[in-house]
Amino acid sequence: MTRILDRYIFREIAMTWLAVTMALLLILLTNQFARILGDVAKGKLPKYAAFDVIGLSVVQYLTILIPIGLFLATMLALGRLYRDSEMPAMMACRVGIAGIYRPLIWLMVPLVVGVAWLSIEGSPSAIYAVDRIGAQAKRDADLASIEPGKFTVLSPDRAVVYGHRVTSEGFLENVFMQRQSGNGLIEVVTADFGEMIESDDPDIRLLVLRDGRRYEGTPGTTGFRIIEFAEHGISYRLPRLKVLTPQAKSMAFMDLLQSDELVHVAEFQWRLGVPISTIILAILAVPLSRSRPREGRYERLALGLLVFIIYLNLMTAAKAWIEQGAISPVLGIWWVHCCMFLFTLILLGMQNGYHRRIFR
Repeated sequence: MTRILDRYIFREIAMTWLAVTMALLLILLTNQFARILGDVAKGKLPKYAAFDVIGLSVVQYLTILIPIGLFLATMLALGRLYRDSEMPAMMACRVGIAGIYRPLIWLMVPLVVGVAWLSIEGSPSAIYAVDRIGAQAKRDADLASIEPGKFTVLSPDRAVVYGHRVTSEGFLENVFMQRQSGNGLIEVVTADFGEMIESDDPDIRLLVLRDGRRYEGTPGTTGFRIIEFAEHGISYRLPRLKVLTPQAKSMAFMDLLQSDELVHVAEFQWRLGVPISTIILAILAVPLSRSRPREGRYERLALGLLVFIIYLNLMTAAKAWIEQGAISPVLGIWWVHCCMFLFTLILLGMQNGYHRRIFR
């Protein structure tokens, strides 16, 4: 009977966890998707990188969603069992606190391992990859980033390009381009069509214009030269791809371990604290979900959310205090986990009558 009940409790918690996590992830991705579409429309992000950024965002979101999803799923699943009087029936069959935690551990262990990998390696790598995509997008601006009817700056030379529209074949119609050299010489080019092509040098692009005119001269003088052309290629240098300096959130775990800077110490403790908090929240959800038969399924959920918010805010505050040097790195964030674990033990003891045995 115990094995049947273990599978039953495991299935209830696992299915609820999957539903809660997917719902929260969908809400976050909806907002992220709208922001990414805005960046693509403004030319800040290439179209081909949109889904890459969304995928990397999923990795970052899951680092937080898995712990909160497991916490809420445990409370919801066990709360339903209490509401439907199934849990009192199980307890009448001599299913104690260990019988509840055993199937929960089956789910908790792989999730904690996954969260640990996401916190230590997955999420920092995703943050660095997103920064890399943003830097590459600024460098690789081309005709796809030119909005019809708007002036666009394409290169470090401050070359300004305007086009009436971009055809389906990728040609820019009614092109206007202006750039200025270091000696004050102005170059203005107008053409019926234009297209961007690659060159042998990966740092240089060619804007090939057809059927147009080129004006060269110094403003305020009459010494201008006018050239008509059937095809004219104008080269411009792409901005250099800067070497990204990883921030604390995107640094490698071993680099954080070897660093003595307070910001790096705080980030190191935070990454280790995420899987620890997942374990504590899963254990805490069991006593918090305990309710009387007449209570509703969601009455304890508000209390659980309040506890989670307090826990998360204390961790965030402790991390900030480490960075500011307000508390010792030895104390760090660990005191928050110790307090929450002590609170969990006290709650379990009071609900199971352990305090009476101690005082007796």
